[in-house]
Amino acid sequence: MRIKTVKSVKPCLKQLQQSIQTITVLHSDDEPLSSNPADLFHWLPKEHMCVLVYLVTVMHSMQAGYMDKAQKYTDKALLQIGKLKILDSHPILSAFQLMLLEHIIMCRLVMGNKSLAIQEISQACLVCQQQPKLFTTHGAQLHTLLGLYSMSMNCMESAEAQFTTACRLTTQTELWIFISLNLAIVYLRCGNRQQEAVSLLERIQPENIRTNSHCLKAAAFYVKGLQSFFQNRYNDAKRYLRETLKMSNTEDLNRLTACSLVLLGHIFLSLGNTRESLNMVMPAMQLASKIPDVHVQLWASALLKDLYQLSGDPIRESEGYQMHTTFSSQLLKDHFQSSQLSEHALIQWTEGPCPVQQPPDGASASLL
Repeated sequence: MRIKTVKSVKPCLKQLQQSIQTITVLHSDDEPLSSNPADLFHWLPKEHMCVLVYLVTVMHSMQAGYMDKAQKYTDKALLQIGKLKILDSHPILSAFQLMLLEHIIMCRLVMGNKSLAIQEISQACLVCQQQPKLFTTHGAQLHTLLGLYSMSMNCMESAEAQFTTACRLTTQTELWIFISLNLAIVYLRCGNRQQEAVSLLERIQPENIRTNSHCLKAAAFYVKGLQSFFQNRYNDAKRYLRETLKMSNTEDLNRLTACSLVLLGHIFLSLGNTRESLNMVMPAMQLASKIPDVHVQLWASALLKDLYQLSGDPIRESEGYQMHTTFSSQLLKDHFQSSQLSEHALIQWTEGPCPVQQPPDGASASLL
């Protein structure tokens, strides 16, 4: 899981799930102790192991692009943690809770649920306040999540500030690469920050990137393709994106596949090759709907509308227009709701203790 080989890890994850199910169902505390010393090894209480398996399943689902599944198992895990915390406030439960929140927040952003994401970022801050050691190990992750949220809200100055803070705090190579790739996208989207993007991406060449993460290598090729697209170097962009597709297809990295396909579709449309563009955009839309990734759906529907207009198909052009309007309205409504939340002010936090206030004792139970 750590090196993001999502497809390869499936058999191991399934075996882990089955093993934990066997332990929790077939063995009770009333059974006599085994004479085999190996059977007496007590790694974690079985209730904690159940939560751990839920967490690993959520991590796998998010990386593979199955957001609904990630949400389902996050809900189960957080419910179990809430029950366990009533009896035993073990620090590992807070660590599990924080990691679950970190992953579901990224899922929310992909699905276009920014208002839920920022509220869950606030919850993650509260968990760190309850267990201060967690902020030492997860502070960079919190600022990274705030950077991703700021990007989704089109608050690029805040996104840059959050990613810069996260880079300063982290000592993990993989997290630094992830942050830097997103910061490069911020620079590219700003339009007038191309030189900063070039300087940053010179340090993250996908061909010799210093990581074992399959996903990060594929993502680095994608960002290089995006950079080439903004520079109108379409042949280079296609070369990078095809490398991303090859890597993402190998390990079922569905979201990277969808992003690469829709960007290739945009490139072919820019080159006037409507047929090849349609061949890219249609599977991108199908995959984005499966994830679901509302931002890729918005992008793909805009391209479909233009493609059908160019091909003289008014019925499908109208369908594309309606789809685009639906996705755009959904995102704009959530954008407004998010901007009105008090938690939205967290995007200004880059120094000192987290400004999130601890709720009253009666209200804090809803976070557990």
